[in-house]
Amino acid sequence: MARGNGRSINVKIPTIKVINALETKLEKVKKDYANQNVNEAKHEKAVEKWSKDVATLAMAHTGLVKEVTANVRWTGEINVEFNLPKGTFQIPARPEKDYEVVSSYQYKETVEEIENAIRILKLTDEEVVSTSTYNSIAKYL
Repeated sequence: MARGNGRSINVKIPTIKVINALETKLEKVKKDYANQNVNEAKHEKAVEKWSKDVATLAMAHTGLVKEVTANVRWTGEINVEFNLPKGTFQIPARPEKDYEVVSSYQYKETVEEIENAIRILKLTDEEVVSTSTYNSIAKYL
């Protein structure tokens, strides 16, 4: 329903356009899921590089260190932590994920729902998709 005036919106979209849009979305969902591991590996490398860059910047300011703790782990690795005053240096922006992580069950459910919608729309003789049908598949478009 439209807000405030009590009238409903009646949208008539050609069925073939909706089918094409759903097929395009299905291809994108499959491609994104297939590339998910590659994207995750790239992101992890970017975060690792960012962490090293921040550590390098911090090491240049060791004269301003407030608190220091050093530990030798049971593996022999040395762990050093220290605090610098706020604003000591400009921290570069942390890399953000430019993709969505989708679990296998979400992926399967989404693909199944889109494929079912495409199948049903291909079976119809209607030239346009009703508003209620469009509302039920709009989240995929």
